[in-house]
Amino acid sequence: MFLKRLSLVNYKNFDSKNLDFDPTINCLVGKNGIGKTNILDAIYHLCFGKSYFNPVATQNIKHGTEFFMIDGEFEKNDREEKIVCSFKKGMKKVIKRNGKAYDKFSEHIGFLPLVIISPADRDLIVEGSDTRRKFIDGVISQSDKAYLQTLIKYTKILTQRNSLLKYFAVNRTFDKDALSVYDEQLHTFGTEIFKKRSQFLESFIPIFQEQYANISKKEEGVLLAYQSKLLENSLSDLLTNSIEKDRALQYTSVGIHKDDLDFTIDGYPIKKFGSQGQQKSFLIALKLAQFHFIKEQAKTTPILLLDDIFDKLDETRVAQIVALVDNDEFGQLFISDTHADRTEKVVKTINQSHKIFNL
Repeated sequence: MFLKRLSLVNYKNFDSKNLDFDPTINCLVGKNGIGKTNILDAIYHLCFGKSYFNPVATQNIKHGTEFFMIDGEFEKNDREEKIVCSFKKGMKKVIKRNGKAYDKFSEHIGFLPLVIISPADRDLIVEGSDTRRKFIDGVISQSDKAYLQTLIKYTKILTQRNSLLKYFAVNRTFDKDALSVYDEQLHTFGTEIFKKRSQFLESFIPIFQEQYANISKKEEGVLLAYQSKLLENSLSDLLTNSIEKDRALQYTSVGIHKDDLDFTIDGYPIKKFGSQGQQKSFLIALKLAQFHFIKEQAKTTPILLLDDIFDKLDETRVAQIVALVDNDEFGQLFISDTHADRTEKVVKTINQSHKIFNL
């Protein structure tokens, strides 16, 4: 699978931009602020229906205009797939595949598998648990549509339960039976999500550890540890035991929406004890493991976006990653960099076609 052409109208800093891509390696080079990352984000937008860097749709429209449009032509399984994503202020975003609009954006997730490696990934280490949950859910959802639908249902019921708890507080009333209706559904959906997250991590962790060893060339012990109260109790029991607390807080304090991932190196939290180099290697290993997991599950090679990759790795390490294209581990690769000479030097070391776009 690869992206053949991309057309942008009023997207971020671009009035209009048309690009024809190489099926293997594409390098976007130029000064900071010129729009390299915005092009990568537009590709991500076509695959996921939202921006990787700014999920607020109106903020992706070029200043002074009322709409944006991203148009991409992909080739997948020897068939051309035209994807158009458009948004106008005051209206709903529209995603079309070959001229037909999706009823639900969730139907599009996983159709065009993609992995991005970006300096923004550092949020996975430094930000709260919701960032790490989104990572797990995003990886699983690209190859398991049932999981995504269960997650959507769980989130909807959770919102309704929280609204009911607020209603009880405002009206100084309480109906345990009304609450139990939501508890039963949360237990059903939450238990299924917990099982799939556990199964996913069982498969994913060895891939991640292998990727870290390849990148770091060291014997450091890295680990992802799943943190969930469902490891000890059923969600039904957890909800029952937290009723009084939830009434006081006016929201649901337990459930799979509170799960987390612990990132450790040699048994210590990487956030506090990992060097900058170790953290960079950890994050890239995480994303490359995501790439290999999705490739295996989806039976399709994802597009790989390397945003400002030299910020994360030295030239030798970047060359190692690019060299993997030579033995067909990767499919289409996009690299953004501020130095054209540096990028050209790396891509010319392998015997693959490539294009360099000076922006």
